[in-house]
Amino acid sequence: MAMSDPLGDLLTRIRNGQLAAKGAVLAPKSSMHVRVLEVLKREGYIRGFGEVEQAPGKQSLSVELKYHNGEPVIRELKRVSKPGRRVYAGVRDLPTIYNGLGIAIVSTPRGVMSDAEARAAHVGGEILCLVF
Repeated sequence: MAMSDPLGDLLTRIRNGQLAAKGAVLAPKSSMHVRVLEVLKREGYIRGFGEVEQAPGKQSLSVELKYHNGEPVIRELKRVSKPGRRVYAGVRDLPTIYNGLGIAIVSTPRGVMSDAEARAAHVGGEILCLVF
């Protein structure tokens, strides 16, 4: 059976991995996953990620989770735009998460970026998820 929300699955794997205090989690590889993980790495929410070959011809991503004083760096990870209900915002309507302490990951015509980068580039788009 095909998965209906692969990005939601990636976010849930990260959330569950941090609750279980794992060092890294595995997730299926896709171009959207790579772009979202690049934003999380650039903003300092994860240590990094890399490709792992689980079986011949089957690629996965290994996401290295980040902790500070034994607590997960990501306190809240919430999917906003879902397959059944897409959420779009213009540049003026992009959300501010906890007065700028968190980020919203936005899929724009110029690529996947954080809300601050989207404001600087003066573009809006689909709000994928909120991270704090």
